[in-house]
Amino acid sequence: MNDQLSVTQQQRFELRFCALYKEGRAYAFPCDSHGHVELDALSEKARCNYLFVRAAVGWEYSLPIVQPVT
Repeated sequence: MNDQLSVTQQQRFELRFCALYKEGRAYAFPCDSHGHVELDALSEKARCNYLFVRAAVGWEYSLPIVQPVT
């Protein structure tokens, strides 16, 4: 019996940064269950957004949360 889940059966996660002052605004990036984002898998624009929002934590965005993708 195969203990590994197929890609379609694996739970996917995202790392979500919510805006502190603009309700409803957020950035989300694909990640593993521990919140690790594979930068090489992101497009150039997504990578730039990720680096920006990480630098803006505490100023414009909250600490990120890891949540399952539904």
